[in-house]
Amino acid sequence: MVTFPLLAVGLLLVLCYWGGRAANVVKLPRVSGYLVVGMLLGPSFCNVLPRQLIEDELHIISEIALGVIAYSMGGTFVLSRIKRLGKYILWVTVFQAAGALLLTGIVLIPTIPFLTGLQGPEYDLLRTYLPMALILATVSIATASGAVVAVIHELRASGPFTTTLLSVIAISYGLTLIFFVLASTLGRFLINPEAVSCLSVLWRAVIEIVLSLFLGAAAGLVLKFMARFVRRREALLMIVLGCIFTACGLAVLLRVSPLLASLVLGFIIVNMEVGHHDFFIVIERIEEPLFGLFFGLAGAHVDLGVFKSAALLAIVAFTARVCGKQLGTLLGAMISQAPRTVRDYLGLALSPHAGWTIALVIVEQKIFPIRLVAKILINAVIGSVVIGQLIGLPLVKHALTKVGETLGQRRAHEEPV
Repeated sequence: MVTFPLLAVGLLLVLCYWGGRAANVVKLPRVSGYLVVGMLLGPSFCNVLPRQLIEDELHIISEIALGVIAYSMGGTFVLSRIKRLGKYILWVTVFQAAGALLLTGIVLIPTIPFLTGLQGPEYDLLRTYLPMALILATVSIATASGAVVAVIHELRASGPFTTTLLSVIAISYGLTLIFFVLASTLGRFLINPEAVSCLSVLWRAVIEIVLSLFLGAAAGLVLKFMARFVRRREALLMIVLGCIFTACGLAVLLRVSPLLASLVLGFIIVNMEVGHHDFFIVIERIEEPLFGLFFGLAGAHVDLGVFKSAALLAIVAFTARVCGKQLGTLLGAMISQAPRTVRDYLGLALSPHAGWTIALVIVEQKIFPIRLVAKILINAVIGSVVIGQLIGLPLVKHALTKVGETLGQRRAHEEPV
């Protein structure tokens, strides 16, 4: 059993590297290997990483990784690209997000007690099932950007459909964070209604979102100003990380969303800084070890005993999510008269569940007074992410192939007859 945080970080980095290599051998993204390594090292398997270590002493690693991920995703909100695609992208994004959110929530609210076995006087609709369904429904909006990008790079896909896919994923990221803030705030009220009034809960959520946006925008402008005095990329990495961590730290201090602040920070840089590419290239150099630590720790949260109770919940949540995205995409595409490729295949390409949502649930698990409820919730999200890696990624590949935007298809189309 490893009790020293630095030793645990070292082991995770080395073993996650080899886990990622093994995952690539069997045609899975490296993230899958990181999750498996974390599971094997966690308390439910080899117990190399004890529960106190992963939940307390190494918790800051998840916060750091999430801040960097949010900043990178904010960098994909390129306004000129979204305007070029036309109005249909906003319609499709909103409807696919609403489809996943509503269908997942509607399906889970009445079925959670039967899927998880959480039945008894200590569990009820308002304090247990509804907050759980709200959390699972909001995180269902997010699509695994890293996994989808990996498939796009593998196929060397490019074109209007691919650009639309990446833009929808990026906007969905922001929607996920906003709705998660609302859901977690409402969940606190449902679990402990005596503490605050419903109106104050909604007001607090709105204030939290507005302050997060303002904080991220201010950090972005400060970073843009300081970058004028930077001459080397290594130094640029220092101030980029410094601004991300400062924005996240202030957000935690002010009790607002650090992820939303980081997202806006990336958005400001990509749309207001002429040489914005350098601001994200320097981050790409350190993303992989952060992903290894982040997903390794997420896998270590898997509780084998609880996972059995969460497995059915994960399967139903993932299925409802995929159906909701497919229906929402179809409806949004029909209303906005989007291209047929978007209507027929974009919903499939949005199937993989974003792994970073695991950390969202881990961070907010303390709102549930019953520890078992939080454990089942975390393991259900992990299960949905794993299913998304196994089933969702082949669907992404199928969609990109069907729309004809892979490198081989483009070359075949360009060849003279």
